[in-house]
Amino acid sequence: MTQKPNVLFIISDQHNAKVLGHKDHPDVKTPNLDKMAQEGVRFDNAITQNPICTPSRVSWFSGQYCHNHGYYGLSGPKPKGLPTLLGHLQENGYKIGAVGKIHCPENWIEDDSDIFHDTCGTSVQGRSKEYAEYLADRNLTELEDHGAMREFGKRGNQTVEGRPSKVSYEDGQEGWAVRKGMEFMTQCVDDNDPFFLHVSLPKPHQCYTPAQEFWDLYDESDLTLPPNADYDMIGKAPNLIRTANHFRNGNWQLFEPKTYKAGRLRKLHGYLGNVSHVDHAVGELIDWLKENDLDEDTIVIYSSDHGDYACEHGVLEKAPGICSDAITRVPMIWRWPGEFKTGYKADEIVESVDFCNTICNLVGIDNMETSDGKDISHLLRGEKGQVHEIGVTEFAWSKSIRKGKYRLIYYPEEMFASDYPDGFGELYDLDADPWEMKNLFFEPDYQDVVQELQQDLLHWLVTTTRPATVHPLNIPQTDQTFMAYGKTVNADGKINPENIKSIAGRNYV
Repeated sequence: MTQKPNVLFIISDQHNAKVLGHKDHPDVKTPNLDKMAQEGVRFDNAITQNPICTPSRVSWFSGQYCHNHGYYGLSGPKPKGLPTLLGHLQENGYKIGAVGKIHCPENWIEDDSDIFHDTCGTSVQGRSKEYAEYLADRNLTELEDHGAMREFGKRGNQTVEGRPSKVSYEDGQEGWAVRKGMEFMTQCVDDNDPFFLHVSLPKPHQCYTPAQEFWDLYDESDLTLPPNADYDMIGKAPNLIRTANHFRNGNWQLFEPKTYKAGRLRKLHGYLGNVSHVDHAVGELIDWLKENDLDEDTIVIYSSDHGDYACEHGVLEKAPGICSDAITRVPMIWRWPGEFKTGYKADEIVESVDFCNTICNLVGIDNMETSDGKDISHLLRGEKGQVHEIGVTEFAWSKSIRKGKYRLIYYPEEMFASDYPDGFGELYDLDADPWEMKNLFFEPDYQDVVQELQQDLLHWLVTTTRPATVHPLNIPQTDQTFMAYGKTVNADGKINPENIKSIAGRNYV
């Protein structure tokens, strides 16, 4: 390899980390992701920073925790001065491509990309004109059904029902994004430019409409419901119970038989088909690298922005996400032949914020000083070593903390004041209760664990928050800082909290 390695970052939307063949799921068929795990490193305790699309993706591409970048909802204005990994790589000689369901704040990824195609319409610019014309030329615009089953009008918007797609894999967003990505990589090779290509696959997010060949992989009569699909839900969060009751008792079904049990099997059928649909796209991209002699020159990462309930707890999509490990933990697989340990399973807690500076270290450029993440390169080499004591997923008013075998969900007392006037929380022992059916938060024998994890969360919030100024701190000037009225700050106008350690114990700290 005569130049810096290429990077192919494939992210899917809403992939439950348990729904993979190599995780021993009883039904799903994921031969390409299973092979990728055999040829690389998989992280079984990868934690997403947020359980919905945009804030999670902002964390992926900035390396910042949500309480620092400030995004907790979908879309929104461009972050002021917040660098992206894409822009950082671009400044270091990389060509940047972004294709698929990007779903970030306005003009944030767009401004740092050499090519940009949002197939889903989640960009401020709307759907890629090129993909829109592709669909229109084939009379497929009204048939393309990732976002809606249009034959049902508004009732079909983002439905949790399942059926085969009315368009082929090749014509759908995944197939088109894969081909567009291949075109970009080909051009980069011809121009002798290293590339960073982000392929964002809209599935397995609803609508649960896999292409026919992936729908046909499954038979509803043989599907296995998760062990926590039906139980009393005693001690669970009120919003989770309300959501489960909505699906169990609501009028949401579009197909016959219009019962909850039949409808959830159609959803599960479609979800598993969507996962296999995504798996096929991943396989196409990796095969292309091999066929074009780029295999050993390209770092490939597969992950997801957050999970899906996949019928766990009786819930059929992703809300309310903070409540469940099904949402806060994501699949994460890294592959680089000859450089990463093959077939290695890392159990350490890693987070999506670790992506940025790990890539920087692997390609040999300076870390992003605005990133909160750590370098996990040692784990990719098959070495051991803790990266984070806790992994945290954030909503604005609730936080999920993973530490060892425990997961705690913190809510302020005001969150569920009418149901729990003295406060409510959740604690699970994932070794004893991997499907999170027994809330230990109020159990007398676990109060020490609750207090420890709450203290860990407080410490984490204090020590990871990025202030604008700290007196009397003066941080070193680098090519990633600027002076603002006598103070040195990073591009986002804030200070890396690691610098505060140098003045620990001073009066104004």
